Amino acid sequence: MKDFKTILREYAKVDTTARKAAVATVVQVRGSSYRSPGARMLITDDGKWVGSISGGCLEGDALRKARQVMLDNKPITVTYDTNEDSNQSLGIGLGCNGIIDVLIEPVDPSVEKNPIALYQSLVNTQQSVALATVFAGTGCIGEKILISNNKVEVRLSDPAMSWLVEEKLASLFETRQSRAETFKHEAQTCDVFLELVQPGFSLIIFGGGFDARPVSNLAKSLGWEVQVTDECAAHIAPLFFPTADKLSLCQRQFIDRDFNITPYTACVLMSHNYEYDRDVLRKLVTTPAPYIGIMGPRKRFDKMLTDFSKEGIALTAEQLDRIHSPIGLDIGAEAPDEIAVAIISEVQARLANRDGGFLKKRDGAIHERDSQSDQVYKQIYF
Repeated sequence: MKDFKTILREYAKVDTTARKAAVATVVQVRGSSYRSPGARMLITDDGKWVGSISGGCLEGDALRKARQVMLDNKPITVTYDTNEDSNQSLGIGLGCNGIIDVLIEPVDPSVEKNPIALYQSLVNTQQSVALATVFAGTGCIGEKILISNNKVEVRLSDPAMSWLVEEKLASLFETRQSRAETFKHEAQTCDVFLELVQPGFSLIIFGGGFDARPVSNLAKSLGWEVQVTDECAAHIAPLFFPTADKLSLCQRQFIDRDFNITPYTACVLMSHNYEYDRDVLRKLVTTPAPYIGIMGPRKRFDKMLTDFSKEGIALTAEQLDRIHSPIGLDIGAEAPDEIAVAIISEVQARLANRDGGFLKKRDGAIHERDSQSDQVYKQIYF
């Protein structure tokens, strides 16, 4: 979601009466690459861009290809082979050992369903949506299908092909795995990027102490929506949290009334006030928040459980699994900035369903890939 927001923010600054723009999207990866399918960048005809589709290796060539796309006002798909022996045409030795397909689309403000208009409809969604983008085939490159609220909002121009893709696209809400797939109908063939677009993550920090400030800043740098709340107005001055999206003065008993906590909302308790954190936790465990982190030693949380037990409250195994106390990954953090890294890293790991260990000890690929595409890649190169 961060790529969408970044592109929209920068496109709003473009004078569309004088400048043309295009969007480049990674739609398929076979083997390894720096960015995963769904990575995007905005390019304007004055040579500027925001976002990325690689680690800086492909952007320059994509810019050159985008100039032609903007002139012709027609989308194209470019395939980059980043193997050592195969990328000399780019003038650099990439050595990423992968094949990357990048769709480059013009942004025409006069077209109702242009990419920017479509992205605008996605950024404020509170639930997952499924987006299909045709990147290769017979006459339909760049066309899209959008499913939101169990309703098909946008369709392909070919009804029969659209129906085939829609059926597979809807399955993403269960499998939750974006992928590229080939569809065939009579003489028509289309390669389609099926993408599950999830709402942007948000973080609510309960307690506005000095050590909450780097947590807020770091979370915001990741593109998350950040809110900070406290019962003391002096703790949440805008001067202390210049990047936060919202600062609020809220009494603990009104948390469930004043905050919209969703399955995409992480909550961090770091007020250093035992009774406040305990009372806030009592509210949060009944919400769908996937992560609840509590600053302080383990015995502090154990005391909370004892207090709950005296009240007749027994937390379920599912609720206990969502609570992280002590908070953060074990990276030897001591200073506030280091602790912020440990906290945000743990939240990210939880949201991505990872354990936060060393990548060198991980078996298999770092990123989830389309197994079918990788199998084809291995047949070609190994």
